[in-house]
Amino acid sequence: MISRFHFPDRLPAGGEVALPDALAHHALRVLRLRDGEAVVLFDGSGGEVEARLAVRGKAVFAQLGEARAVERESPLRIVLVQALASGDKMDWVVQKAVELGAHAVQPVQAERSVLRLAGERADKRVAHWQQVAVAACEQCGRNRVPEIRPLQALAPWLGAHRDALNYVLAPGGAAGFADEPEPKDVVHLLVGPEGGWSEVEIAAFDAAGCRPVRLGPRVLRTETAGLAAVAALQARWGDF
Repeated sequence: MISRFHFPDRLPAGGEVALPDALAHHALRVLRLRDGEAVVLFDGSGGEVEARLAVRGKAVFAQLGEARAVERESPLRIVLVQALASGDKMDWVVQKAVELGAHAVQPVQAERSVLRLAGERADKRVAHWQQVAVAACEQCGRNRVPEIRPLQALAPWLGAHRDALNYVLAPGGAAGFADEPEPKDVVHLLVGPEGGWSEVEIAAFDAAGCRPVRLGPRVLRTETAGLAAVAALQARWGDF
């Protein structure tokens, strides 16, 4: 496979561009690419550009070739609203959600979230997850990088999205996606933390008109449930 790289600035129409140090290091030292090798660049605005590496001393350039207006985005706009999970589970969720075609990921702080983030620490973690999304796009072929939105507490997020189509994954839910009509707009999937949603949160979902859905008779882990739901929606109404 030809290596794909996200270029941090807008790509020009032709000519060549200097690769940032981190990107150049990854290409030469990690992937062991050599002068003249073919690569693909994308800047996140849509489409991708064929290019060839040009190594000049310690500097690395990409000589730009044909631009292709190829898109690999799902027609179904899914926003995964993921309650903070501990350890490296959030990295896994972000990576796989991007691969599966999620439009965006919204981290939320739930009452039973083991991981607690705020202020600069939260900003740094969101920036890290955004880079996880970039790397996932490089791997899976997407040319538009999904946004990892700033961390919010659940209550204010819910208050701002009361009129949206909000599905809450709930093991006790009576309906599955097979019982739901085809969405006409953005779909929000709300996934609880390791300990599940609290009774207060469940009552808030009910008051906000959220739709509880189940994923079969089994209870899935937080890092499994949202990804399974994204895949189910893609198979039913998306591009699977």
